[in-house]
Amino acid sequence: MRYPDVLRYCRSSQVIVSRRLTQLYTQCIVTRMDRAMILLGLLETGSAYGYDLKHHYDRLFGLRKQLAFGQIYATLARLMRDSCIEELEGEVSRGPERRRYRITAEGRDRVDEWLFTPDIPDENLQSNLFAKTVIALLIDDDAERLLDMQRHAHLERMRQLTTDKQGADFATAALCDHALFHLEADLRWIDLMSARLRDLRESIGQ
Repeated sequence: MRYPDVLRYCRSSQVIVSRRLTQLYTQCIVTRMDRAMILLGLLETGSAYGYDLKHHYDRLFGLRKQLAFGQIYATLARLMRDSCIEELEGEVSRGPERRRYRITAEGRDRVDEWLFTPDIPDENLQSNLFAKTVIALLIDDDAERLLDMQRHAHLERMRQLTTDKQGADFATAALCDHALFHLEADLRWIDLMSARLRDLRESIGQ
């Protein structure tokens, strides 16, 4: 049965999603970019004012939605609370826009852990994976390694979905196929970026 036929079948039959399907679907939660970790990664390239961080973020990651200044300073406050960043001595002022921040050793450890912890593979992964790849290039870390780790995580998730399809009812198998097709597209993107890391590095000015 072709994909359009599957859609017509589901609509005409008014398929009721079972608890098993709901559990399977919740494994495909949208993976959003971790703004706090991105800002922390940007600070690993060098100390910066909040104003500069916003514009650096918007240039690289804000194509669809830019960050508000309030989000920037609230995130920086949380990072300071968690000892991931600190204010430079002698540059503290009344307004948050005039404070210069730098990353701490603990912050660098957090960035490294974030970069090389594969995301849960799902069809909306690319935004976070793209952010990780760009940050790795900006701080001259191993972007190829993190892409390879994510590739292995994807392949493992695809094996799980293929197993879930075996002996499953039609609706469950259709949902598995939906996830598999998106994961295959992710893999193509990962392979493309692995082959074009030099181009991406030049594009972001590194």
